[in-house]
Amino acid sequence: MEPSISAPLNAYLNRIDRYALLTPAEERSLAERWRTAHDPAAARALVVGNLRFVVKIAFEYRTYGARLLDLIQEGNVGLLVAVERFNPERGVRLTTYAVWWIRAYIQEYIRRSWSLVRFGTTRAEQRCFYRLRRERQRLERAGAKADPEKLAAALGIRVDELEAIESRITRRDLSLDDPAYVDTDETRGDRLADDHPSPESTLAERELSSQMRERIRAALDGLDPRERAILSRRYLSPQPATLKQLGASFGISRERVRQLEARAKAKLRESLAPLWELQG
Repeated sequence: MEPSISAPLNAYLNRIDRYALLTPAEERSLAERWRTAHDPAAARALVVGNLRFVVKIAFEYRTYGARLLDLIQEGNVGLLVAVERFNPERGVRLTTYAVWWIRAYIQEYIRRSWSLVRFGTTRAEQRCFYRLRRERQRLERAGAKADPEKLAAALGIRVDELEAIESRITRRDLSLDDPAYVDTDETRGDRLADDHPSPESTLAERELSSQMRERIRAALDGLDPRERAILSRRYLSPQPATLKQLGASFGISRERVRQLEARAKAKLRESLAPLWELQG
């Protein structure tokens, strides 16, 4: 809660005090002019005549951590929307209709600025954000303990939903530039663990990768051309060839292709055995 009214806010309040409140007859006449003739002067008069009502609503949300002037600004946007849509033929005052738009814009601003992580995207979160504090106070005033079961029942959600949402509401964003401890230059960001590999391990991994490529190339060079062709067409081709297709291509039987493939694999295993030891 703000300990006192700031100078900019005080100046704003003094400025809007110059505008007189509208009587029901004046309001209806202005609303009809705006609705039928779209007279901008009539719309302006409806807006400025209700600016103090926006301030009254904004004061209800002053404990949510946002600047009061920002809340008033958002509430004024809601008032503009209400004036645009207001129908005087329904027999209600503008404030009765506008209060829903004013609250909606103020509440959306608070949810939007509460955290860098988007909050209030589900119906349960929206119910909890504004009602949780009021329900807890209501239970405590009635002499009851505000335990999770009673709060969840009052809000119409499950206990696990309440606990998850309450955790998000009570934990505000922290800056990584804030001091990690009192009287220290070390920041929270300085104490974050770095999950990236060290330069030494990166260099060692590159050297091992280079050795592996050289060993594999040497092992493939140790095969005869037909063995290399069989392995290539069987395992490296986008459309692997069957034993029958390879046999027809080389003019040998399917069984002979299988034997050559097995021999090539055995040669590779033998050549690459030291490589597995390096990795291991």
